[in-house]
Parts: sequence; structure tokens; C-alpha cells
Amino acid sequence: MKLLQARGIKRNYGTLEVLKGIDLEVGMAEVVAIVGPSGAGKSTLLQILGTLDRPDDGLVRIQETSVFDLKDHDLARFRNEQIGFIFQFHNLMAEFTALENVCMPGFIQGKKTEAEIRERGQELLSLLGLSQRMGNLPSQLSGGEQQRVAVARALLNKPAIIFADEPSGNLDTHNALELHKLFFRLRDEFGHSFIIVTHNEELATMADRRLEMQDGRMS
Repeated sequence: MKLLQARGIKRNYGTLEVLKGIDLEVGMAEVVAIVGPSGAGKSTLLQILGTLDRPDDGLVRIQETSVFDLKDHDLARFRNEQIGFIFQFHNLMAEFTALENVCMPGFIQGKKTEAEIRERGQELLSLLGLSQRMGNLPSQLSGGEQQRVAVARALLNKPAIIFADEPSGNLDTHNALELHKLFFRLRDEFGHSFIIVTHNEELATMADRRLEMQDGRMS
């Protein structure tokens, strides 16, 4: 079963053609790495696949839902429930603890009690080796710990697919490798699919598929 299908994705900024008709399919429990030079359109594609931006033309279907046919408020709900995001800069909120940052998507979703959301957040942080750091602010965590908090946040609502944009680009070699191993552990244990934009060739080689973008096209 195909978890994600993209057909003919195009995106222009003024007269600049950034994406020139991208086709992509991702299966269940699959890790796909997208590589290519800066300016190839990788991050633009990731934002469209993750519904953070809309294409000028083309179709994106996630779990049989044509996402850009949804109204804005329905799309926001779908994104919160079905999609997780991990970025190079973890985007944690400085004034909240690790646990509070992880729980934020659940609070936004509003489908469970605060106690249930916190329990889920605690389970994830423990799974990721941060059981002793739940009450710490981001400034009190190392770079690797902060990124693991961001991973836990992405997983909180049990999304179907997780998009990661240069997730290890701000980490040292050791922490980068540990993060990469974590992605595959999550895939193997829980069946998460990942689409990862990366310049890290080691991670790209580890992936189930390595796709290359050049000048707005997929090869």
C-alpha cells in the first residue's frame, strides 16, 4: 500500500521554476532520503508534501486523502493528526520544558485529556533516553538531546508519516549517527515512514531509497 503519492508537483516563485513536475510514491514503514545540491528544490518539495505550502500544480495524496482538496481548517487538522515534522533547527519553545514541548501537538489537537497527553509525552521521552530530562528547558539540553525532544514531539500524535529537513545538519558526527539509527529503530518498531532531505551521505546510504533532485526534477 502506498502511504503517499505525489503527481506532477510544480512550484514557481515569480518567473523561477523551482519544481518542474515531481512524481513520488512512499510506502508504509519506508525511509526515503532525498539528496541533491542546494537550490535543487528539496526543501520546497518537502514543505509541499508536508502540506506547509501548496503547489501551483499537481496532486498529493496521503492515506488516500487528496490533501489540497481539503479546506484550510480541515487541512490543519489533518496535518496535526497525520504528519510529523523534524527540522535542522529543532524549533523548541524556549520557555517550555522538554515534556511541555513534546506535548504541544496533543494540546493543539485537543482530543485527549492533559493527563493522557502528558503520559504519552513521558513514554516517548523515556523511549528516547530522556526520562531524566523531562523538566529541563531547551537551554539546559545538549544539541543531541534537543533534537530527540523534537523527534518525540513529531511522534506524539502517532502520525502516518514524518518529514525531516536536514535533521542532523546541526549535530556533531556522534549525535548525527545516533539520530539516524533512531529513525530506523522507530521505523522497525512502530512502522513510521520518513521522508528525509539531507546532505549527509551516510544517512542517504542507510535509507531504503535514495532519490536525487537536480534543477527541480527527480532522478
